[in-house]
Amino acid sequence: MSKYLNTADNEWYKQRLTGVIICVLAAYIVLIVRLFYLQVIEREEYRRLSENNCIRLQNIDPPRGLIFDHNGKLLVDNRPSFDLSIILKDAKPVKQTLEKLSNYTKIPTEELQACIDGNKGMSPYKPILIKNDIGRDILATIEAHQYDLPGIEVTVRPLRYYINKQSGAHLIGYLSQINPVELESGKYPKSIAGDFIGKYGVEKAFENYLCGSRGGRQVEVNANGQVVRILRTVDAQPGNNIYLTIDQVLQEKAEELLENSAGAVIAMDPGSGNILALVSSPSFDQNAFVGGMTHSQWDALVSNPYRPMENKAIQGEYPPASTYKIITAMAGLEEGIIDNNTEIYCPGYYKYGDRVFRCWKKGGHGTVNVVKALAESCDVFFYQVGQKLGVDRLAWYAKACGLGSPTGIDLSHEAHGLIPTAAWKKSRTGIAWQGGETLSIAIGQGYNLATPLQMLSLISAVGNGGKIYKPLILKEIRTAEGEVISQNKSCVIGELPVSGKTLEVVKKGLWAAVNGQRGTARIAHLDQIDMSGKTGTAQVFSHKKNDDSHEKERSEFLKPHAWFVSYAPADKPKIAVTVIVEHGEHGSSAAAPIAKELVKTYLLTEKD
Repeated sequence: MSKYLNTADNEWYKQRLTGVIICVLAAYIVLIVRLFYLQVIEREEYRRLSENNCIRLQNIDPPRGLIFDHNGKLLVDNRPSFDLSIILKDAKPVKQTLEKLSNYTKIPTEELQACIDGNKGMSPYKPILIKNDIGRDILATIEAHQYDLPGIEVTVRPLRYYINKQSGAHLIGYLSQINPVELESGKYPKSIAGDFIGKYGVEKAFENYLCGSRGGRQVEVNANGQVVRILRTVDAQPGNNIYLTIDQVLQEKAEELLENSAGAVIAMDPGSGNILALVSSPSFDQNAFVGGMTHSQWDALVSNPYRPMENKAIQGEYPPASTYKIITAMAGLEEGIIDNNTEIYCPGYYKYGDRVFRCWKKGGHGTVNVVKALAESCDVFFYQVGQKLGVDRLAWYAKACGLGSPTGIDLSHEAHGLIPTAAWKKSRTGIAWQGGETLSIAIGQGYNLATPLQMLSLISAVGNGGKIYKPLILKEIRTAEGEVISQNKSCVIGELPVSGKTLEVVKKGLWAAVNGQRGTARIAHLDQIDMSGKTGTAQVFSHKKNDDSHEKERSEFLKPHAWFVSYAPADKPKIAVTVIVEHGEHGSSAAAPIAKELVKTYLLTEKD
């Protein structure tokens, strides 16, 4: 009996042992299969996840190319910016981390949370920018409490710095953060969300040269997301440096002369098309755009009645006034309607139909020829020349001289201006052209509109003998190491549609305007240099001299604009200057003195 029981017990233990062994083997098989799945089949995925926990890739922003004037004076530089970011994966608990960060930096928690909410859907391993350019005080605070702020990091990147605040703002332009539309356009292949790109001026025109190429580094981080080791670095490639054609000394002088006035001043080398100065007033501080502008700051700019955000040099469209008489004179001479000896009597008015057209000089100019008419700006002379030419022939000459279309300068949003024709008026208003309107057109009033740059291009062509150059703002492009990779060359894009003989007659009139005893621009006369030019007074609205009913309502914004176009020296010009002072009333008193001082600065000041 005892032997039977022992045998039965042994069998039972064997069965139990076999069951245990099978269970253990099954467990090992499951474990091996699982390990095989994790280590072999899912190896790459878990490797990626693991590296995201300990190895991160960080962008290195490239230094943007610098901008210099043509003498090599630095105008735009870069400075370090300390940017505050959060990595949500490392910042847990996020709410508590934000509260601590707010306490240390005095940035409201709501503002911090808004930055995170605005980046929903972003990878939790990607840094979210909370505050850019925090300054060294906040930086020191963050560094002192870094162990209390998991997932909070401060990165250093180059930030644009405009050395001469407001100087050349409309020419140089500014940077602003790239928007989603621009990012998706494909025009900025080197940019990513959060990057700053050129939005205006030279910064925009030469963005692809200035931006550089992004670098990166591979870093090892700890459980708090803090960098413990740099594994590999690919350096960023700095952008190319831009050398402009402008002379900063002349630029600053022009800005000083136009200070407290609205308008524009442009200077050009008539022999090359190089822009020597380009000023639009009032200006703005480009650094405000880079640092981040508040709504109130932006509203103040766009609501300013003097339009600081408009580049008046290329976007401002004004009646060219008496500066247009250059066109009327050339057309009349070229068409044989007048010659150098043609004389017209000016009693101070001209009757046309049932209307009386007044000359600016109430008592009249007496008997004048074309030279004297240009010098003294006789309206009656040009009324009659314009009447014989007709609006369409005047328009042909104006357009052939470059008016009514962009000059092609490398700046965006250049205005076209307007040169009216009979067909243009009919299609626009449905009303036929009236003969009296031609008289207004002949002296630069009526529907005529021109930009200061167009008038500069015209006066430069008159001075240089007839060549119309493309206005250039770029001298050359160099690498960060100084190697020249591109040089801009002068480009003749047209010629004045007149003979050399016609030009000589017109140039005599422009010389007499400045140097003659009764010239309207006599105030611009220089003893050391012969200067030539033409004044203009562009009416903003019609105002009857004997009507005082509007006098009380008349404000600064209803006064005429003051023009002056010029070049010097008269025989072989090295500089041409166009000035318009909005509501300056008279070109002789408001605009001509500015051009005079610029010519003195450029030609009579010793260069270093």
